[in-house]
Amino acid sequence: MESPILLIGRILFGGYFLFGAFNHFRNLPMMAGYAQSKGVPSSKLAVAGSGLLLALGGLSVLFNVFPLAGLTSLILFLVPVTFIMHPFWKIQDPMAKMGEMVNFTKNLALLGAVAMFLASVIG
Repeated sequence: MESPILLIGRILFGGYFLFGAFNHFRNLPMMAGYAQSKGVPSSKLAVAGSGLLLALGGLSVLFNVFPLAGLTSLILFLVPVTFIMHPFWKIQDPMAKMGEMVNFTKNLALLGAVAMFLASVIG
């Protein structure tokens, strides 16, 4: 039987990504415009695809099903988004730079959590 703490962690972690997926689809035009401003080609398709990766990963973590596939989808989302959407080192405005740095480091922390989940899956 799974410990209550691990269950709570899975609910919070998986729910975080599901909320992100919901926002990707609910705000697709706005997010596509933002992605386009960052130089993402085919931004509407990219946002929809990244929303799908978030949904698959979030559901996988939440329900503890197909964990390798779900965690891989989160890695496939987080790595490019971290470096393409949040390049704080390119920003001159101090406030904008700080916002991008916060999102960049948050994504690195999320990648670390995915790596820990992955370690428990692959042994």
